[in-house]
Parts: sequence; structure tokens; C-alpha cells
Amino acid sequence: MPQRHYVACDLGADSGRVILGTLENGKLALEEIHRFPTGALPVRDTLRWNILRIFEEIKTGLRLVAKRNLKISGISTDSWGVDYAFLFGNEPFLTQPYHYRDVRTDKGFEQAFAVVPKKEIFEQTGIQFMTLNTLYQLHADLRERPEILNLSEQFLCIADYFNFLFSNVKAVEESMASTTQLYNPTTHAWAKPLIEKLGLPYRVFPKVVPSASILGPVAPTLAAELNWQETKVVATCSHDTGAAVAAVPGEGDDWAYLSSGTWSLLGIESPTPIINAESLEKNFTNEIGVGGSIRFLKNIVGLWMVQESRRTWTLAGEKYSFEELSHLATEAPSLRSLINPTSARFAKPNDMPKKVADYCRETGQPVPETPGQIIRTIYESLALLYSLTLENLEHLSGRKINRLHIVGGGGKDKLLNQFTANAIGRPVYAGPMECTAVGNLLIQALALGDIKTHADLRTIVRNTFPLDTYKPENEAVFAKARHRFAKLPVLD
Repeated sequence: MPQRHYVACDLGADSGRVILGTLENGKLALEEIHRFPTGALPVRDTLRWNILRIFEEIKTGLRLVAKRNLKISGISTDSWGVDYAFLFGNEPFLTQPYHYRDVRTDKGFEQAFAVVPKKEIFEQTGIQFMTLNTLYQLHADLRERPEILNLSEQFLCIADYFNFLFSNVKAVEESMASTTQLYNPTTHAWAKPLIEKLGLPYRVFPKVVPSASILGPVAPTLAAELNWQETKVVATCSHDTGAAVAAVPGEGDDWAYLSSGTWSLLGIESPTPIINAESLEKNFTNEIGVGGSIRFLKNIVGLWMVQESRRTWTLAGEKYSFEELSHLATEAPSLRSLINPTSARFAKPNDMPKKVADYCRETGQPVPETPGQIIRTIYESLALLYSLTLENLEHLSGRKINRLHIVGGGGKDKLLNQFTANAIGRPVYAGPMECTAVGNLLIQALALGDIKTHADLRTIVRNTFPLDTYKPENEAVFAKARHRFAKLPVLD
């Protein structure tokens, strides 16, 4: 097969990249063309996304690709889930999209459950309960700014919004739709009874397309600017975790994945949703993956705590790279103090080191003081949380997990990977680190007929990217710590 070129616009909650992928002789080469910040924009006591600045940054990357005069077969965007932009007429959007960490959904559960019982929501959607979900954001719109819903023609989730700007096609890809907690993974359709019971206008819910759908050619104005008249816009897996999991280099069904980044997402692939009282109690989620598969997983707060700690220290004039913080953590005492990362306080921004120290003080543990102690506390606590989550995953799925694949940027941290292997008592395989972009690019190849099956896609990943292996160490010590960790309270 001759060379094929594709472009992935990979948007994260902290940064975005435009990546050029080249498929040749069964291997995929990646080149990062442009990287840019995406973070939250504080506006009048709200948190928003500066969506048009992000679009201009994407276009900067696309122009750099276009200068190479390559034949680009496809382009696609992936992003975080739950957030959205409202469309109206010929306007680029109706209102600046909210950031999922805005406080408007802090009381989202009680307000939604007053209308529809929690059990009923889960039975229709199978999605983990998090106040940042699209359901609670749209419900907040209904209560606090109904005029926006009245004016809006449709909403599009973030990645799908950019695919719309590329193609002029309004559609949400199914993996992204499934994160909203308003989509039924069993019927593969919007959960209309739930939507109507919540009082949301069904007309604003867009068409849903399956993964690996060709939306159409690049929109004429953009195609002329880039000279990409033959390039197709593809809805791959718009949700970044869906794209990442598609490219996990696993074989068989005795493995789990951990997509490690700002969020940690730990789960398995399942042929069908697992929706029952126990999965509701344990707050697991059934998100849709490539080819309609189910990503049965748990969302965990992840490296957000490390990112926020680093930001706090930077503002105080103490600048550390992530590599430096990991090195400092190696020199700190082992398992001295632990936190429960599921506590609500750790999901909010600002002064994360103080929040970690306060939690340890309030639970009668030694108080971490140095950056190394703070980071080690976070890392070991995350590893132990992964261990308990994996145990629940095995129980709920009835599947024996023999190994864990870690993908995403967090897989670069060798110390955290080793702690994870120690805590779960199973080997850990890290890589590829750019799994989301890899999934995006190779699902484009799948949609365009350049590869034939999802199994072929994973073969390309295994042939292209070497994996780092971590064997469990100090298992008895971590097993003892796990008992301590399991007793830690969830604090607001």
C-alpha cells in the first residue's frame, strides 16, 4: 500500500495538538505539527472554553501541514467529553461554551433527581454519575438560562463541533453521545423518555453517527485555503478515551486498560452494556467505543491533582517539570500518607498541595510538606485506587484480568507505572503514549478503507510502538497499605 496521510486534531483539557500521521508498510509514523494550550477561560465568575481561539490554533497547525503539499486523505477531531456548543443560524455558536469544572452543576444531582430518580437515569443510560455530565449541564441551562435553549437549534459536543466547522455537517459521533448520560447504549439512540421527563427540548439533540463515519469533504472555504479538495472529514471516536481504547495493543480478553492523563479511565471492552444494581452502586459507566463496543469503565480523578499542584507551585515561583516532580517523589518516604482521590475537594482547582495536606491532617496521618512528599502521596493513592477499582471491575464483569495496559500521557511516568504494578499485583504494559492520536488516525484509515478491521488496527499498533513492562514489586507492603487505603473517608 502506498503512503497514506491523515491529520488528527487531538484536544485535551489542558493542551491540544495537530498531528500528522503517515501509514506505510503496516506501520504508523506520527509527527506533532503544532501544540497549543486549551485551558479554562474565567469570565464573570464562570469558567468557559475560548472555542474560537482553539479553532484558530487548529488552523495554524493545518496551514503548517498544508505547506508540505502532501495528499491528506482524512482529518478528524477528538476531545474530552460532556461539554458542548449551541448552534444558531449562521453564527459560529450561540454562547461561549461552559467548562465542565464550572460551579453551576455543583448541585446538579439533587436538582435532576428531584425530576427523575437516579435508578431510572442509570437504567436508560448506564453512565457513571458525575455532576459535570452533559445531562446536568443542560439541566442547568434549562433552569438558569432557558432563553439560550429556546434560541438554540442544536448542540454539538466539542470534538463534533470542530468536525462541523471542518465539514458543515452537524452530527455527534456515538462514543461522544454516550458520555452525555442522555444516550441509551442498548437501543443506540438518544434516551428520549429521559430527555422529555427532564424537560429538555428534544429538537436540540443532533443526529448521531457511528464511529468511523465519513462526514464528507472539507468545507469549500477551508478546502480552498488548504488546497484539500479531496480530503475527507471523518467522525472517528470523537471522545478521546474512545479513540485511545481503540488503539490499546491488547490481545484476547484478559486485559484491562488505563487511559492515564488529566483523568484516569480504568476499564475493559465488553460486547454488551453491564447495567445492573451493582454497577450503579459502584458508579461504573458504559460508554460506547469503536464499532459499537462497550467501554465498561470507571472515571477517576487522575493526574489532574499533579497538574494542579504543579500550577500552584509555579504561581508561587517554584517551577518544576513533571519529570522533576517524579524524581522528588522517589526520594520521599514510601506509603507515609494516603488520600482518597475520590473526595470532592480534589476535583476543584486551586492550591492542591494544601488540599492534600489538609486531608492528611484531618484523617490523623503525617502531613506531607515538600513537593516530593505531596506527589508521592498522590501517586501511591492513585495506584491503590486503581487496585480497588480493578477488583470491582473483575467482580462486575465476571472476567479475570491478568494484565493492565496503560496508555496516554500518564504512561510516561515510570514511578506511577511501577506503583500501579505493585498495587494491582499484575504486570503493567505502558504505551503507546500518544494512544488517543493513534486511535484517531487509524480509525480514519479504517473508515477510508486503508485498513480492513479493528483487529488489523491493533496489529499496526503492536508492530509500530514498543511497550515498557513493569513487574510487581513489594506486593506485600502495598497489600497492607491497601487495607489502610480502603478505610479512608470521602471528604468534601
